[in-house]
Amino acid sequence: MSDNDVISFRNVDKWYGEFHALKNINLTIKRGERLVICGPSGSGKSTLIRCINGLEKYNTGQLSVSGQLLDDKHLRTIRGKVGMVFQHFNLFPHMTVLENLTLAPRRALKMPEAEAEKMAREFLDRVHIGHQADKYPAQLSGGQQQRVAIARSLCMKPDILLFDEPTSALDPEMIREVLDVMKELANEGMTMVCVTHEMGFARQVADRVVFMDEGEIVETAPPAQLFDAPEHPRTRQFLEQILSY
Repeated sequence: MSDNDVISFRNVDKWYGEFHALKNINLTIKRGERLVICGPSGSGKSTLIRCINGLEKYNTGQLSVSGQLLDDKHLRTIRGKVGMVFQHFNLFPHMTVLENLTLAPRRALKMPEAEAEKMAREFLDRVHIGHQADKYPAQLSGGQQQRVAIARSLCMKPDILLFDEPTSALDPEMIREVLDVMKELANEGMTMVCVTHEMGFARQVADRVVFMDEGEIVETAPPAQLFDAPEHPRTRQFLEQILSY
């Protein structure tokens, strides 16, 4: 890895029993890059992104994050540098929004309560829901809950932020507010890897788009090239289907 490379897959394979989920993945992501991963369901997108913070263990090859090999020895350190926003918000329903945000910094980072609360309120303001700090998740819309989840990830001060289909569980009218927050983060230079079917977002925000199918990286290109002049027939077929709706 060069000094500017923050994530590096080298010949990575992943199996679930006899199912070959990731096939010889080679991919390098640079610091500050905004990478979008797209493809049909079951193509390996979520598996790939979940390998980056060790939620899924790969079987062969090498995966390095921030210059460290992702293995049992370095897993805890790497997880401290990688935030993740899931499809379903995974907020604690019995805790207020503010308590959801301060729990990990206080326990994992040993941050004093007052400092954790100050930081949490700053990040809630950053995602435009500072006025919701004392509410419980059930009192919020889906879009608001997802913005809380983004703020919670930011509270751990990650170097890399992963998004695993962050808008797929939302009603259409709520998708825009989450995408707008993600665009703001992207414009601030954070390294972002996002699995999404939101092609408009990918075209506007991504530095590169990766198209996957059947566990393989089929094509990687800047968004203008991939969307307007894809080289691989499978990419063209997928885009024709998804953009025709």
